[in-house]
Amino acid sequence: MTEQDILSVLKNITNPQNHKDIVESGIVDRVAITQNGVEVYLKINHAVKPLQNSFRKAIRQVIQNQLNPEINVETYVEEDTPQPVEKTVPLKDVKNIIAVSSGKGGVGKSTVTANLAAALAKQGYNVGLIDADVFGPSIPKMFGVEDEHPGVRQEGEKSWIVPVEKYGVKILSMGFFVDPESPVIWRGPMASNMLNQIINDGDWGALDYLLFDLPPGTSDIHLTVVQNITLKGAIIVSTPQQVAIADVVKGINMFRNDKINIPILGIVENMAWFTPAELPNNKYYIFGKEGNKAVSEKYGIDIIAQVPLVQSICESGDNGRPAVLDGNSIQAQYFESLAQNVIKKCK
Repeated sequence: MTEQDILSVLKNITNPQNHKDIVESGIVDRVAITQNGVEVYLKINHAVKPLQNSFRKAIRQVIQNQLNPEINVETYVEEDTPQPVEKTVPLKDVKNIIAVSSGKGGVGKSTVTANLAAALAKQGYNVGLIDADVFGPSIPKMFGVEDEHPGVRQEGEKSWIVPVEKYGVKILSMGFFVDPESPVIWRGPMASNMLNQIINDGDWGALDYLLFDLPPGTSDIHLTVVQNITLKGAIIVSTPQQVAIADVVKGINMFRNDKINIPILGIVENMAWFTPAELPNNKYYIFGKEGNKAVSEKYGIDIIAQVPLVQSICESGDNGRPAVLDGNSIQAQYFESLAQNVIKKCK
């Protein structure tokens, strides 16, 4: 076994942030063969720090699996200290930052977020969208950009992540930085560090609106967003189902907590009724009727949209083109009305 043999097998490990191997990326600084086994020295900068434990485990496995199952493998991390750069205020050129949240999964939060972003862009606003749903990023699919990757723009010592742009919306998603077919097994701090990098290093420029598609429930990701940036407000997405409404209350209480204190712009009641394509004037309340009305009245929060369960809305998301872009269709009008209500709330 030679040092070149070790470097060759290490090239099988990919850095998910730029899709190059860890040798080409410069993460592997050098390797050494000693009496005790193999030593691998890593150069870790701020960008890849959340992934260093994953790299260490992968290095040990690939060397033992491909070269010698009995060999001892040690990894050592050297901090790559960049030159000091001027401190920037995150998202300083964004007028309105809005978090879109849901108490539970499966209520169509990402569908609402994607269509709201596209509706705002359709009306001529500069719009950005951060897919902060670490463990289930679906925005790339809904915009048809799963196979695209953000660019990098260098400005002196500072590297900026250039968002992917589609339908007039600038997009950065956790899904761009992980293998879409592999589960994301990250602890909370790792996910938060990755999100912070997207926030602080995203090359957003001047935006009228920046939407955050948050994970369901309440988590470290929510705290990362509310503690590090100034939100205009939050939108809560729910269905009329009672089990979903119970989680809406938890979301309301989180944003209204004394330590967070984020205004709630409104509730979007998704899947409010079912309308079959062949009977466009019929409404079937399969999840219950106006289930969020009582919550709206109790907490003084407006229902800013009721969106029906329509097959074409689902199909549009699967096809990578938000339904609001489908001309003057009835489903487009629901999301255009939502956008108008959000604009009013932000004035």
